[in-house]
Amino acid sequence: MQLDLNLLAALDALLEEGSVAGAAARLHVTAPAMSRSLGRIRRTTGDQILVRTGRTMTPTPYAIAVREQVHQLLHQVQGVLAPSRELDLATLERTFTLRWHDSLVALSGPALLSAVRQAAPGVRLRFVAESSIDTPELRRGEVDLEANANRPSAPDIRAESVGESRLVIVVRQGHPLTRLRTVTAQRYAAAEHVTVSRRGNLSNALDDALARLGLTRRVVATAPTEAAALEFARGSDLLISVPEATTRSAVADLGLAVLPLPLELPSAPIYLSWHQRYDTDHAHAWLRGLARTALAMGGASSSCAPAPGTGHGPGTAPAPAASAP
Repeated sequence: MQLDLNLLAALDALLEEGSVAGAAARLHVTAPAMSRSLGRIRRTTGDQILVRTGRTMTPTPYAIAVREQVHQLLHQVQGVLAPSRELDLATLERTFTLRWHDSLVALSGPALLSAVRQAAPGVRLRFVAESSIDTPELRRGEVDLEANANRPSAPDIRAESVGESRLVIVVRQGHPLTRLRTVTAQRYAAAEHVTVSRRGNLSNALDDALARLGLTRRVVATAPTEAAALEFARGSDLLISVPEATTRSAVADLGLAVLPLPLELPSAPIYLSWHQRYDTDHAHAWLRGLARTALAMGGASSSCAPAPGTGHGPGTAPAPAASAP
């Protein structure tokens, strides 16, 4: 059966006003047009809806029974077809799921959560771990926001660059490299390394850069998170190469040393990604804005200028680039 939603508005007006003329005035149509709508409603429902009683019209028992339901249905339809442009953060209750690289959660997650709780106490954030394989949760609507080094290729996924970060070497205090005036690419390659990779990859863009110089390094282990890799470096002479911004607080807490990376790598951004279904979702847009700010405050963007005394431009890579996807 083909239904005309205009009839729902006409029926609501007729039941509220109790007359064809009153309903016509309410909907800004002519009385003959409203009369024709009443005729169509009668044919569709099989009920007279309004019957004449003297000089007035009286609703039928069926009309009285469905009047409140019709009114509610009309409001629901209007809410779907013409959603409110107002966002009341004080009363907003919603749970957002965010899949961010673990270092970005540690670096920028607290600032984001604080901003959300201050503005919208009814909003909850679910930070979930990245998978070792590519997953379609963003497209399926199971994840609201991603933040990592990967620019999605699917046309229905939006992505914007929110910063970039410089790779540095992290070693224990007193490591032999800390006593050198300059860490060369040769000395860097000669050391033993731990990589960060959620997929367990033993090589990444650093190995490609070394290969162009005719050098190779020995990777003795891989860790799924930067926090785990830092612990490896803390108790040995192993090197890890990670984004400077994401390790600042951890390096200080663990008593580690930071050295410039003697390699030139192309700058790579950190992307914030979401599905296009949320483009006009006001609550989602609000959260995206807070996420951009939190990532920027966390130091996702850092200088790519050469470090003093190295003679080399330090490599630049986003947080997840240190962790091979």
